[in-house]
Amino acid sequence: MVATQQPHTTPLSAGDFSKRQFDFVVVGGGTAGLAVAGRLAAADPSLSVGVLEAGGVSHGEDDIDIPAFYGRALGGRHDWRFETEPQAGLGGRTLPWPRGKVLGGTSALNFMTWNRASRDDYDAWEALGNVGWGWDDLLPFFKKSETFHAPSKELEQEYDVTHDASSFGTSGPIQVSYSTDYSPSHSRWHQTLNALGVKTNSAHVAGSNVGVWTNVNAVDPRTASRCYSTSYCSSPAANLHILTEATAQEVILNDSSGTHVATGVRFTHHGEEYVVSATREVILSAGSVKSPQLLELSGIGNPAVLDKAGVPVKVNSPQVGENLQDHLMLAMIFEVDPSLDNPDKLKSDTSLAEKAMEKYLKDRNGPLTVLPCSITYVPLKHFASAEYLASLSAKAASLSAGTADKQAILRKRLDGTANLGQIEYIFDLGNWSTFFKGEDGKQYGTMLQILQYPFSVGSIHIRPGSSGKATAEDKPSIDPAYYAGEHGGLDVEVMKECVRFASSIASTDPLAGIIRQPASPDASTLRSEAKLREWIVRNTITDWHPVGTCGMGGRKGIEGGVVDERLRVYGVRGLRVVDASVMPLQISAHLQATVYAIAEKGAHMILEDLTA
Repeated sequence: MVATQQPHTTPLSAGDFSKRQFDFVVVGGGTAGLAVAGRLAAADPSLSVGVLEAGGVSHGEDDIDIPAFYGRALGGRHDWRFETEPQAGLGGRTLPWPRGKVLGGTSALNFMTWNRASRDDYDAWEALGNVGWGWDDLLPFFKKSETFHAPSKELEQEYDVTHDASSFGTSGPIQVSYSTDYSPSHSRWHQTLNALGVKTNSAHVAGSNVGVWTNVNAVDPRTASRCYSTSYCSSPAANLHILTEATAQEVILNDSSGTHVATGVRFTHHGEEYVVSATREVILSAGSVKSPQLLELSGIGNPAVLDKAGVPVKVNSPQVGENLQDHLMLAMIFEVDPSLDNPDKLKSDTSLAEKAMEKYLKDRNGPLTVLPCSITYVPLKHFASAEYLASLSAKAASLSAGTADKQAILRKRLDGTANLGQIEYIFDLGNWSTFFKGEDGKQYGTMLQILQYPFSVGSIHIRPGSSGKATAEDKPSIDPAYYAGEHGGLDVEVMKECVRFASSIASTDPLAGIIRQPASPDASTLRSEAKLREWIVRNTITDWHPVGTCGMGGRKGIEGGVVDERLRVYGVRGLRVVDASVMPLQISAHLQATVYAIAEKGAHMILEDLTA
C-alpha cells in the first residue's frame, strides 16, 4: 500500500548465479549486507558482487512500511523466529529472539530508532587494541550512511526536537527524520526528566547520548514510511546480483600451502544445492546469530563445539560464538488517563483504525506515523548513591573472567565516575507487555527500562541435528546467560535500582498528571525487595540487540576474538565478517545506526585492501 524503494539489481536464476565468477560474495542481504554490497558495487563497475539472502522480498507490506505498525512483523514469515535456551536466571524461561529473514534483514523489522552511542563506547573498542574503531574514526561513516531531514521550526518548538544538524549526514541512503506526530504523553516527557535533574540533550548524536531528547527515526518523511537497507541497492547496478530464498550452508575453504582460503559458498535454493565462487572475498553479514553459526559449519571455531556437532575442524578459533552480549529490558506498566488518544484504541476500535489509515494515505501523517520517541539515557550516578556504586564496583572487581580487559572497562563504569547512558528509559502510551494483560475499560502506558552495559555474557553455537551433524537448517543454541551466576547477579542489582528511578519518573509532574497508578509491578511489589527481585526475574526480556559473537580480538588476537581490526577472520584468507557480531563490547544505543557505520567502514577497508 505504501510505495517504498526496492532493490534494483540484475536478476539471475540460482543456476546462473552459481555459474558466475563473483569478485565478492556477501552472505546476508540484511542491514549490513546490503550496505556493504551496495557500496562495493557502486565504487567500481568492474567489480562483480553477489548477495545471498535466505529470506524473500517485502513488496509494499504495511506491517513493515507503516511506522506505527512497528513490531507487527515480528514472529511472522520474515522472522527467523529463533529462541533462547531456557534461562536459569529468568526462572527457566525461554525467550523469543526475532531476527530478520527478508531482504533488508532486521532493519525491515525493527522499531526504526536511530541513535548513536557515546564517544567513550567506541573509544573503548579502540582501547582493546582495535585501531581505527574509536569515535573520531567512525563518525564519518555514521554520516555517510544517512540523510537527515531537519524538522520545521514549529515542530521543533512544540515537541522539543532540538538537535545539532552538523552531527548528521546529508547524502546517505538511509533517510532519517523526526516524526511529525507524537503520543499525547510526549509533551510531558522533557519537563518531567528536567524536574528530576536530567537535562535536555540537544546534540544527542554528537558524542554523548546522556540526557533526555526526542528521538530520530529511520523514516523517509517524503513518504512517511520505513527506510531500511534496501535503499543501498535502489539505483541500477549491472554488477550487483541478489539471490533471495538462498540459504548459505558453509563457506568453502581451500588449503593453500597450509593456509585456508575462502573461495566460495555452498548454498541451497528451493531444495537444490549450489556452489558460488568468490575470486576475492567472501563477506559474512548474516548477523550475530547466523555469522558464528556459518563459521562453525565451515569448520572455524572451538574444536570441542565442532567435534560435538560433527563438523571437521579446519581453523581452531576458540572465540567463535562466545562473548554474546545483549541489552536486558523490562516493561513497566502504568494505568493512565483513559481520555487520552492511546494507540491501544486503534487495535480495538475499527472505526478509529479506518480513519487513521485514511489520514495516513491522504496526508502522510496522523496516528499511523507515531513512534516511541520519548527517550532518556541516564548515568547510574544520577540516582544511585556513591556507597551503592562503590559496593557494586567492589563486587565486580572480585569476579574473575577470561576477558579481563573487557571486564575492567565494565567495572570502571560502575565506580561512580562514568558519565554514560547506563540505563535507557522510553515512555509511551499503550500496553507493550507480553505478560500483563490489563483490565477491560482501563488504558495503560509503558515505561521501558533497558540495561546498556550488562555483565551477563553468553554464547551462540551449533549443535548436532537430526542426522547427528549440524546443518544450516538446525537452529543454533542461543544462551545469553541472562542474570546467570555472579556476573548476572550484578545486572539484577542494577535493574532493581533502576526500577526505583523509573517509579520516580512516573510519579513526577507533569507526567504524573496522566498516570493513575502502577500496574506491573504494582505498588506492593515496589515496596518489597524480594517481590521486586522476583518480578524482575519473571519479566525481563531482550531488547533484541545481540553483539559480540564474532568480536574484534584487538591486542589478544585469536585468543580474544574472531576477526582483526580490518574484520578479517583469523586463520583464513579472503573471509571477513561485517555486521553487529564484530562489536567487542556492547554499546549504549539502539544498534542499527552503528551497524550501518560498521558496514560503511567495512566496505571502505575492503576497497582500500584491493589496492594495498
